[in-house]
Amino acid sequence: ADEKDSPEETIAEDLVVTKYKMTGQIVNRVLKQVIDKCVPGASVREICEFGDNLLLEETSKIFKKEKELKKGIAFPTCVSVNNIICHFSPMPTEPDYTLKDEDVAKVDLGAHLDGYIAVVAHTIVVGSSSENKVTGRKADVILAAQYASQAALRLLRPGNETYAVTDAVQKIAKSYNCKPVEGMLSHQLKHFKIDGEKTIIQNPNEAQRKEHEKFEFDKHEVYAMDVLVSTGDGVGKEGATRVSIYKKTDEIYQLKLKASRMFFSEVRQKYGSMPFNLRTFQEETKAKLAVVECVNHKLIEPFQVLYEKAGEYVAHFKFTALLLPNGTHQITGLPFEANLYQSEYSVDDADMKALLTSSANPKAGKKKKKKSENETAMEVDAAA
Repeated sequence: ADEKDSPEETIAEDLVVTKYKMTGQIVNRVLKQVIDKCVPGASVREICEFGDNLLLEETSKIFKKEKELKKGIAFPTCVSVNNIICHFSPMPTEPDYTLKDEDVAKVDLGAHLDGYIAVVAHTIVVGSSSENKVTGRKADVILAAQYASQAALRLLRPGNETYAVTDAVQKIAKSYNCKPVEGMLSHQLKHFKIDGEKTIIQNPNEAQRKEHEKFEFDKHEVYAMDVLVSTGDGVGKEGATRVSIYKKTDEIYQLKLKASRMFFSEVRQKYGSMPFNLRTFQEETKAKLAVVECVNHKLIEPFQVLYEKAGEYVAHFKFTALLLPNGTHQITGLPFEANLYQSEYSVDDADMKALLTSSANPKAGKKKKKKSENETAMEVDAAA
């Protein structure tokens, strides 16, 4: 199954579409339950552990008969608060965070069935409700990120270029007096691969714009569309928080330390190339030491915990989208409760307004001969 780009790996196959949609439904169910746990006084570590356990439990119920089929977490649960941009999911030996009323909490997670990945991220304000609306900079940044991600969904079409998305996210963030987080990438998703080669960059600095290629979207591709917007200058820095999420790369190197070799072989067996949290290793201290040699030789790469300046807020929305012939299908993401937010700003760019009011729904099948495809899709939805 390791052959690159063998034809059965794409959503041209109905079965692959089914697997993506089933994974998407699991991810949305888990996201909803994780968000329900984001209440004042809750421990972020416990919420993350709850999310990961739920992802494992939900994926384990599916394809039970196929013993060899790999499935599980494709991105460990993270809850990044306020000015933390991403990847906060602390280990038991590291400082936890307790959620407070009015915290801006970003939840990020993903799963896979048979290597077909669905990921999602959503932002809430702890304790907000229609009686207790979110206003000011928190509302600005959440609305900016939400509308930017809605614009991105409408631009994810075969024939469009990646920089059309980059520019739309920039314009919408600007209309809310916010900035997209510099250099953040959205990746094409491939079979067993969360970071496919086609990427969409947001808010690139000059150097990044020079070296970051533009790509064209094509049918039967899948994307994890990631939008991160900040009330500050949008430049992420590493803080003192220790990395807990890593993934294996394709590099090859003969590790010197026995402990590192044992750790690396466990990573290969248990997680393959999927991101994982060090928390899942029996002996956390050993894992922390072993991962250092692996990272030094690029066998494993870290997902850094990034920070915006203190006092600023960052909002995050991410969805998974399938570029099918009848349109783009968004398979992850929760409905956005716009009535919770009040901002003095709105989308002021005419092109962006028109884009946002256009439909994002896939077309119904056109011709009689298309019938079989639609029927399968209906059966898939019924079965899932």
